[in-house]
Amino acid sequence: MPKKRKVANLLALAVLATLIERPMHRYEIAAQMRERGKDRDMDIKWGSLYTVVQNLEKHGFVEVIGSERDGARPERTIYRLTDAGRAEAEDWIRELISTPEPEPHRFVAGLSVVALLPPDEVIPLLDERARLLAAEIAVRRREIEEQTQFLPRLFLVEAEFGVAMLEAEAAWVAGLRTELASGTFPDIDFWRRAHSEQIPPAEIAAMVEGGTFRQPTDD
Repeated sequence: MPKKRKVANLLALAVLATLIERPMHRYEIAAQMRERGKDRDMDIKWGSLYTVVQNLEKHGFVEVIGSERDGARPERTIYRLTDAGRAEAEDWIRELISTPEPEPHRFVAGLSVVALLPPDEVIPLLDERARLLAAEIAVRRREIEEQTQFLPRLFLVEAEFGVAMLEAEAAWVAGLRTELASGTFPDIDFWRRAHSEQIPPAEIAAMVEGGTFRQPTDD
């Protein structure tokens, strides 16, 4: 079971990992994370960076070591990682790598209520998703190939995992699309009839609960 952390936002982990390199002010931290694509690896909300850094300081994970001013710009506070912050980052990484944890996914949310659309409308939607996935996979692969020229694989494993997950999703989407288009998807006839006859959702739910949703087929 995941630990309850004093600063649980994954942006905090990204900040800690960035400050391991050297002390920085918030603008440098954000620039480094953007440059390295951390907003693609984690669900980062940039507007909360100020609050996250303040909370990390409050709990002793980072500390202020000074400030600097660049021309007419406002003074910028410089933060340094503390020993407690490094220990927190390492412990958090161990947990994330070792402990599976269900995460909310927009696609899963859509699939959970996809029955509200007729199956013949879902097919072109899956085609579009497959097209976009293929384009994203191509971009990610190209980025990895380019980065391997100057980065050790150790710093690209999260990108490799991301591509693997996209490829797995693309394969599953293609399989579902094939089942719908070929008519081999279980209960697709009832799915179509539910829409063509506008069977009320409450009636469908009652059929499922009563065990009469699947009609017997002739052998």
